Amino acid sequence: MKFIKFLLVGVVFGIVLTKSEAVSWYRIYEMFHFQSFHMFGIIMTAVLVGTVGLQIIKRNNIKDVTGQPIVIPDKEKGFTNYLIGGILFGLGWGLVGTCPGPMYILIGAGFYGIGIVLLGALVGTYFYGVLKSKLPH
Repeated sequence: MKFIKFLLVGVVFGIVLTKSEAVSWYRIYEMFHFQSFHMFGIIMTAVLVGTVGLQIIKRNNIKDVTGQPIVIPDKEKGFTNYLIGGILFGLGWGLVGTCPGPMYILIGAGFYGIGIVLLGALVGTYFYGVLKSKLPH
C-alpha cells in the first residue's frame, strides 16, 4: 500500500508525456529530422528542471522518502563511454520511435505491438548485466 504514491506519480507522468505528445512517433520523427522544435523544447525543459532540482537537493541536504540522505555521486570521467552510450541510445530511439519510459505508456494506451520492443529492451538489459564485468567502464 505504501507504493501507491509511486504508482500515482507514474500515472501522472504518463498522462503528462501523452498530453505533451512526447510518446508520439510522429513527434520523434520530426525531432530526428530537425523539422520541429517540439521535442527539443520538452527535452530542454526536462534538463532545466532536473538541473534546478539537483541543485536544490545538494544545497538543502534533502532526504529521500525513507529519511535517508540523497547521495549524488560525482560524474564519471571519460568522454568515450558517454559518446558510445549516447549513440546506442539514440540509434535505438530513432529505430524504434520511442525511448524506454514511454514504452510502458504506449502499452497502457493500447499499442500492444510495442511489447516486442519492451521484450527486446529487457533481453538487452539482461545481457548487459551478464556482460557488464567484461565491458570497458
